[in-house]
Amino acid sequence: MPKPKAAVPSSATAWTFLTNYAHVFLCIAQDPTSRMRDVAMKVGITERAVQHIVAELEAAGYLSHDREGRNNRYTMHTELPLRHPVERHCPISTLIEMTLRGGNGETRKSIPGARRPVRGS
Repeated sequence: MPKPKAAVPSSATAWTFLTNYAHVFLCIAQDPTSRMRDVAMKVGITERAVQHIVAELEAAGYLSHDREGRNNRYTMHTELPLRHPVERHCPISTLIEMTLRGGNGETRKSIPGARRPVRGS
């Protein structure tokens, strides 16, 4: 007798291990010149929600931006720790490397927009 296939959850009931904050951060890590509209479409949230998340990430020091003409270029501060006590021992670069680089050990300088940590600090 064939084994029954697991039901694929619908998008209405699906959940993920990462929050929208992580999704927005990872989208910007992948393309530091991303437009908020494009990030919103990729993550599946509103542009206003992306703007709110980006503002909070900047206020917390995880992101900064510079204007380039009419656009922003974001810098990721990848040396900062993840925020929850369970994973606080890991820098944000670990999440980026795991998700965007497949955990293959590429260095921070290979992450677009990543700021290198200052030596001796």
